[in-house]
Amino acid sequence: MTIPTFLGYAALVGLLSGAHASIWGMYKDAIHEGFAPRRFARSMIVGALCAIALQSLLRLTLDAPGNLVLLFGLAYGAERGVVEVWKTFFRDEDQSKYFIPMQFSIRGEPVTSRITRMTAGVSYVAAVSLCLLVIARLDAGAPVHVGRVVLVGFATGLIVAAGGGWKDAPKEGFDPLKFMRSPAMTVVAALVLSRFTDSSLLMAVGAIGYERAAAETYKTFFFPSRPRGKFSGKPIAHPSMLRHRRHFVLPFAAIWMAVVICGALAT
Repeated sequence: MTIPTFLGYAALVGLLSGAHASIWGMYKDAIHEGFAPRRFARSMIVGALCAIALQSLLRLTLDAPGNLVLLFGLAYGAERGVVEVWKTFFRDEDQSKYFIPMQFSIRGEPVTSRITRMTAGVSYVAAVSLCLLVIARLDAGAPVHVGRVVLVGFATGLIVAAGGGWKDAPKEGFDPLKFMRSPAMTVVAALVLSRFTDSSLLMAVGAIGYERAAAETYKTFFFPSRPRGKFSGKPIAHPSMLRHRRHFVLPFAAIWMAVVICGALAT
């Protein structure tokens, strides 16, 4: 296959990963905020662009099912990183509608200075990048083994858990089990992805993507009546979305099924 063909496949994979994130986000948010087509399309566009960029860099052979599974996780992790950094540090939005602030906050209080938020954002991106570079260094002259994969997954999960704890704990309290959920899930994801790549860095980024996909699937569809933490105690302003959002469940399940089938074919 030609490179343009692979980029087309990559765009589709990224579009599906973004659609997956858009659906679980909409499913719980739309009853409070309403359905916004631009917001819904945002993750799909960012996901597709991330996948194209990643494929241009990695040159994965996307006629191999395992590489499709890997790229889905990578695009998911990259899209979540881009969108969450933008929302947390660079976007200006009224925070009074949230129980848990979505902008950068200190002890649960949103930081109002945009310059301070942007500085914190740049520092955060630099810190996470440094952590990922350290993880990438684990490849230096070392063969792939279970211990290394578990270490990669656990370290990656701690990064995710620390970010979530900083945001949620001031309002919800610190829950050790909730904190350790992300490391446990990224270890599992890294072990699965180790069947498709020897790169610790790719395992780490892909594990972030699958941790987010799995955790939000669990929280959203296993407990559909429980509001997301950021809207805890807030009224349902758009009750019609309780009915309309059901139409998105089947496409969401279909995306998961496609990932599972590709994984099964690869193994």
